[in-house]
Amino acid sequence: MVKFTYWWSRDLEQCQLKHGLGMSSSTAVDWDSFCREMCEISIIENSELVGGEGKVVQIDESKFGKHKYDQGHRMEGQWVFGGIKDESRKCFIVAVKKRDKATLLPIILKWIKPGTILVSDFWKAYSNLENYGYSNRTVNHSKEFVNFDGAHTNKIEGLVIFGETLETL
Repeated sequence: MVKFTYWWSRDLEQCQLKHGLGMSSSTAVDWDSFCREMCEISIIENSELVGGEGKVVQIDESKFGKHKYDQGHRMEGQWVFGGIKDESRKCFIVAVKKRDKATLLPIILKWIKPGTILVSDFWKAYSNLENYGYSNRTVNHSKEFVNFDGAHTNKIEGLVIFGETLETL
C-alpha cells in the first residue's frame, strides 16, 4: 500500500504500478481509485477563500469524466469550476451544473476576495469582472498559452487534470 501510494504520487502509470508491484489489475484499479478519491476529498475539504488586493488567482472550468464509448470529443461527466492562487497552493473547486455567468459569478464572489487579479480564458461568463471589483487578464487559448504580459492558466489547468475523478461529485 505504501509503495503503491508513493509511486502513484510520482505519476507512474497504473500498468507500471501493477507490474512493478506484482498486483492484479483489479487491485491496481481499486488502489488507483482510492488515491484519486483521497485527493478529491482533500481538495474539497481544504478549499478556502483565495486572492486579495494585488494577488493573482487563475480560474477555469473543466469537465471531468470519460469520452462516450471511449472515442470522439463528446464527454460524459461533471463540470467543475475552480481557482488557485498563483504563489501558493491555496485553491477551491466547486461542482457546477452550468458554466454560465449566472452560475459562475456567485462562486467567484464567494471564493475570491475583491481586488484580486483574475487570470482566465476568453469564456464569455468571465466578461465584465471589473464591474465586481476584480481585474481580469485573459489568455486566448486558440492563439497562445501565455499572453503578452506573461499571464497563463497553467496552474489551475494542472490542478484540474490532477483531480480527474471529480466526476464522482
